[in-house]
Amino acid sequence: MGYQEVLQAAKGRMERLTKPPRSLGYLEEVAVRLAAIQGRLRPELGPGAVVVAAADHGVVAEGVSAYPQEVTHQMVLNFLRGGAAINQLAQAADCQVYVLDVGVKGELPDHPGLLKRKVRPGTGNLSKEPAMTLLEAEKALGAGREAAWWAVDRGATVLAAGDMGIGNTTAASALTAALLGLPPEAVVGPGTGVGEEGLRRKREAVARALSRLRPGMEPLQVAAEVGGLELLAIAGIYLEGYERGLPLLLDGFPVSAGALLAFRLNPQIRGHFFAGHKSREPGHRYILEALGLRPLLDLDLALGEGTGAVLAMPLLRAAARILHMATFEEAGVSDRA
Repeated sequence: MGYQEVLQAAKGRMERLTKPPRSLGYLEEVAVRLAAIQGRLRPELGPGAVVVAAADHGVVAEGVSAYPQEVTHQMVLNFLRGGAAINQLAQAADCQVYVLDVGVKGELPDHPGLLKRKVRPGTGNLSKEPAMTLLEAEKALGAGREAAWWAVDRGATVLAAGDMGIGNTTAASALTAALLGLPPEAVVGPGTGVGEEGLRRKREAVARALSRLRPGMEPLQVAAEVGGLELLAIAGIYLEGYERGLPLLLDGFPVSAGALLAFRLNPQIRGHFFAGHKSREPGHRYILEALGLRPLLDLDLALGEGTGAVLAMPLLRAAARILHMATFEEAGVSDRA
């Protein structure tokens, strides 16, 4: 049976389980979608994986971040040592952390959890020039696909992407505004905690980037002009995860911007998306609305790294178990009069 056939069959089984109708709320919708993704009425989810895509951004020269650019490199080292928030949360969620270097400035050490696929050491300054060439965008997309294949080949049954890149909420804002036709004021937020002056600089940087776009540009062309290397990689992670048949958990704003690009490249991916959480960044809400996704968690998170997605993995596993309940007929329990 195909996706829609299994979806309808799972909905039918859900109505016969030993519980009042819809008493498990939104988890019931999650459960039947997981059944449709896996093509079986009793879905099973095992270990998860999060691929943290990392890259630098030339737009930091415009003063759009509260942190210096070298923090990207330093945080990747922290991921590899297991000292970051994503490492700790992943341990609690039966999730493996992988890191993809698609554009970090500086060399990184060899590590079994690091995939080195640097396209270039950071993007151009998107407020003044294209972030990257179209060929570089394609390479970054391909690097994400390779990283997803790597994670799935090592046993991942549910896949999330994470992000690391000082300046990437500016790139995510520009990409989101471009793909959804929104003004900078609607999508630009404080990111790592810039003040009013920093917020003004971010909006101006995004506005200048958007001014270079031409009508009729393809999504990948738009992303090359105003996006980030890790955002392209994130799109590739999700596209490959979809083709491998996995449920895909979205994190916050930059990750969801990459997911939005993946959706524009292949709209069928929407059926595999689950929103891990709702970010504080204003642009995130517009992406969730455009994708028709309801966040599983709303914890006032704004960290990134894939943390919100990984926190939601146990909820997905719990939802999958719902369809293993007995029906009224199987349990010999009387239904409602």
